Amino acid sequence: MKIIRKKLLILSFIVLFLLFFVFLKLTPQIASEEKIGIENPVKKKFSPQTVSPGNTSEYDINLKMDMDGKFRLKTSVEIINISEDPWEQLVFYFIPNMYTKSVSPDLEHPSTVDFHNISINGEQAIFTLEKDTLYIKLSDKLEPNQEIRVDFSYDLTLPEEGFRFTKSNENFHLAQFYPMLATYRNHQWNKEEYRDRGETYHTTFSNFKLTYEIPEEYNLVSSFDHEVFPSPNKGSFEVKNVKEVFLAILKNPTLMEKEGDIAIRVFGLKEENQELYKEIGDEASTAIKYFEDIMGPYPFKQLDVVIDGIAMEYPGIVTAHTIREGSSIHPNALKDIVIHEIAHQYFYGIISNDPYRDAWLDEGFTSFATSLYHFSKTKESVPYESMYKQIEHLEHPVNLPLDQYESNVSSYVYGKSSTMLWRLFEKDGGREEAEKFLKNYYQFYKYKEVNTKEFVRFAQYYFNLEDISEFETWLELND
Repeated sequence: MKIIRKKLLILSFIVLFLLFFVFLKLTPQIASEEKIGIENPVKKKFSPQTVSPGNTSEYDINLKMDMDGKFRLKTSVEIINISEDPWEQLVFYFIPNMYTKSVSPDLEHPSTVDFHNISINGEQAIFTLEKDTLYIKLSDKLEPNQEIRVDFSYDLTLPEEGFRFTKSNENFHLAQFYPMLATYRNHQWNKEEYRDRGETYHTTFSNFKLTYEIPEEYNLVSSFDHEVFPSPNKGSFEVKNVKEVFLAILKNPTLMEKEGDIAIRVFGLKEENQELYKEIGDEASTAIKYFEDIMGPYPFKQLDVVIDGIAMEYPGIVTAHTIREGSSIHPNALKDIVIHEIAHQYFYGIISNDPYRDAWLDEGFTSFATSLYHFSKTKESVPYESMYKQIEHLEHPVNLPLDQYESNVSSYVYGKSSTMLWRLFEKDGGREEAEKFLKNYYQFYKYKEVNTKEFVRFAQYYFNLEDISEFETWLELND
């Protein structure tokens, strides 16, 4: 029986690995003053050297939706330049423009975008919008430590074939629906060209206030963690210290709710799937408790799971239904995806990284933590050899920028990276030591941004390594 269980565990891991294989997703250093103890054979202090975002920002968003699915928005952003350079312009992501007819002419039902006004400190500003990049010229340079206010007034509609930002089954998924300030580093704005493989937008932790008004037949589900169902059709909420906010505006959803210290709410489209939604809620609750035990507190009092649309993580809320448009997923695979997206609440939601240049630091760690969860439930040994066999043909490092991979980006940032993390513990403590490692990693880097260089620096310290040759076979370490 034990042999059979082991074979099933190996098969489960391979299926999970292949699932990640086809997933869509695919600096100047500043020394922190924080010094934290660590479980390490060498008892000494370690000072993280994290990545500065170059700015701080606070968002105030006012949203009104009419019966025809048109959204009228006013957004204000308070920005402080915390870089060393004066700025002559501001750079924002504005992803809804990627789905307009002019940018994506093949879409049958594109989005529409209409900016009425952009002003800086009350004065009308000069701006240009090119694909998803919104450039705003500054009449006067913004010096370090100076503050500025930018106001946006615009209307938009959602596409029916969008990627995350989309209308789906009469529901509206407002992902990245507002102007999102880019980070600033190496004396320039850190903004890359939009890609539909992986996340190409990168923002820092910010505070958000959102006021909304939606038609009465809809319900709002969002990153806010004190929502009720049915939701009021108008109201406001605040979310602090998150990288973004997400809104799902749902029509006649089915809700399964699991109460507890962290309330789990699963929203689905089909009433006949209530048993599946309950199972997903139970699994989500178990997974969060595990991640809290091995790392640290989940940052919200509520987690929403929307079983509709492309699988994706957002602060306090995840979506999961397909991994590719037009495809369906077995219920067990769907549960695995939900667990993966929950792990992202830690790796992306709490520990930040640039998803264009260091995608492996959230996807690889998330896949690693997800597999840890599965092994913790079975108590079986980790099938190292089968994992290594899955990646033996992957010759590139796992930390290249997204544009340097071909179509198999996910096999590196999900698959090879998580396997190489497992290799660190094959001869040194296995699953239990891996859990201790994640706890220490979380304690050092929560609400900070990490890059590959800092990960290697931390790992060298944690494992008391004389050099970094251990990482040269799977990471690009040239400055």
